[in-house]
Amino acid sequence: MDPGSNVTGFGIVRANGDEVEYVFSGTIASGRTTARHDRLREIFTGIERVIRDYQPTHFAIEDVFYSKNPRSALVLGEARGAAILAAAMAGIPVFEYSAREVKQSVTGNGAADKSQVSYMLGKMLGLRELPERADESDAIAIAMCHAFKRREWSVAK
Repeated sequence: MDPGSNVTGFGIVRANGDEVEYVFSGTIASGRTTARHDRLREIFTGIERVIRDYQPTHFAIEDVFYSKNPRSALVLGEARGAAILAAAMAGIPVFEYSAREVKQSVTGNGAADKSQVSYMLGKMLGLRELPERADESDAIAIAMCHAFKRREWSVAK
């Protein structure tokens, strides 16, 4: 999941051994004029709905990034909190990955730009159409990163 105060992206993949399959993705959006507490409720209920409909077994989210603007960091933290709470309330374990770690796992380059990440997702998942919104593409990349990490963990055992 790629949290944001106005648009929160989500992506669901199914991992089975070395195979990773795209399941579904989308965004939870609220208007910029919507009150912050209403946006947080929309994120929480939107993630609850995705969890109810798709029943994921893991929840991966982008880790906190450090902003020069304390207000932006606070607002992003609130959005993350709403999403993490929805997963926690459903009893789903939460995993956090830095943006650099996600880019590295998907493209092999921790400094890759969004277009490179989107392109690689299309190639790896066989997507005919790439997501139009970066938030959605980023969320799929986070899900892919987690799938790859889980595979590494199982091989290491």
